[in-house]
Amino acid sequence: MASVLDAAAYILKKCGRMSAMKLHKLLYYSQAWSLVWDEKPLFSSKIEAWANGPVVPRIYVIHRGSFQVTSQTIEGDASALSKDQKETVDAVLEFYGDKSSQWLSDQTHSEAPWRDARAGLSPGDRGNNEITLSAMAEYYGSL
Repeated sequence: MASVLDAAAYILKKCGRMSAMKLHKLLYYSQAWSLVWDEKPLFSSKIEAWANGPVVPRIYVIHRGSFQVTSQTIEGDASALSKDQKETVDAVLEFYGDKSSQWLSDQTHSEAPWRDARAGLSPGDRGNNEITLSAMAEYYGSL
């Protein structure tokens, strides 16, 4: 299995510099659609339901304090993804890649996996509840 660093490196190689928020959302959607299309996770790192949407803590600790991320920020191996994994991420990038980080954040806020993981929290509250693989697979698999 590729690591989240490998998936992030692949996204950054394909798209170039982007906001950290956008990278987190693209990783989230890549994980979600991998669960549906490939029937397995793209990476093992957990995703949490933070106030601004899904965040991968493993990636956050690397870019903390930086608004923009580049392939130099995230040291992963884009070539570690399998052909199927690359096809999944490519499909995600084709659909979501041109969207703004705010659009992606708003979109995740409207979807059940993030909302359910934030249950009981006010909109601006900090939270680190995990968005489970099963919640993502069930929701996106039903679309």
